[in-house]
Amino acid sequence: MSMEVRFSRLPSNPDLPLPGRATEHAAGYDIRSAEEAVTLEPGEIRLVGTGLTMELPVGVECQVRPRSGLALKHGITLPNSPGTIDPDYRGELRVIMQNTGSEPVTIERGERIAQLVFARFETPEVLLAEELSQTTRGDGGFGSTGTE
Repeated sequence: MSMEVRFSRLPSNPDLPLPGRATEHAAGYDIRSAEEAVTLEPGEIRLVGTGLTMELPVGVECQVRPRSGLALKHGITLPNSPGTIDPDYRGELRVIMQNTGSEPVTIERGERIAQLVFARFETPEVLLAEELSQTTRGDGGFGSTGTE
């Protein structure tokens, strides 16, 4: 079954391309900055607009993830990665970016700033239980399965 995600351009962004994949088998769709030259100082966190809005199918989320090239070359990451966009959101797609490097980095209009990955999700009923089933692992966590 094929999925469709609808995008709309804001009036301030009539020219940038829609999100697209770099290769046929890429999972992520690159998105671009619609803002004129944004400079991120070391440690700075900033919201960067894409000039796009979207309509997701019910039961599908959009995950916003960093681009590996920006991370490796400049220390640019997305501090809430992966960010989740819900199917009922209709505002501008904006990306929270952070410069973890030691030098200022300028993001130009049209530069690829993040990637979108689409995923189906479940919305289970949440129940209060007096007891949970037992497992061999139990409450062991934080590396407990790798200690032997």
